[in-house]
Order: sequence, then C-alpha cells, then structure tokens
Amino acid sequence: MKSLIVIGIILLGLGALLFYLNDMAIDLRVIYGALSGIGIGLIIGGLVGYVSKGNAVKEAQLRQEFKQLQKEKAELEKERTENNLNPGSL
Repeated sequence: MKSLIVIGIILLGLGALLFYLNDMAIDLRVIYGALSGIGIGLIIGGLVGYVSKGNAVKEAQLRQEFKQLQKEKAELEKERTENNLNPGSL
C-alpha cells in the first residue's frame, strides 16, 4: 500500500512539474491531467487499502487472543476438575 502512495505522489508531482515548466507551447493538457489524476487515484487507493488492511490485522489479532484465552480457560478448568477428584494430592 505504501508503494502505491509513493508512486501516486511521484505521478502527481510529475504532472504538476510538467504543467508548470512547460509554457504550453505544445498542448499536452490531457497528459498532464492524466498523470495528475492517476497520481491522485493511487494516493487515495493506497490510503484506503492501508486503513482497511490495518483494521483486518487488528481483527485477526483479537480473534487469535480470544482463541488463546479460550484454550487457557479450558486447561484451567481441566486442572480444577482433576484437583477436585484428587483433593489429597497437591
């Protein structure tokens, strides 16, 4: 996602640079607009992808922690039942 943002910034900068450096002797406004538009689209797409990936990673981590807690709870209950069956052995 970060590479999309970097490429988008480069294309946006290239479009702006060409637009301001060229004195419009050659009418290339379509190319400047396309470079800038693609750059803006890549920047926005990269940001949206980065945010959604971050949320998915957090969600997966929470699920993994929950499974670990369930496993620990099951082990503790098993130990407790074993201790209740054998109260004299500690």
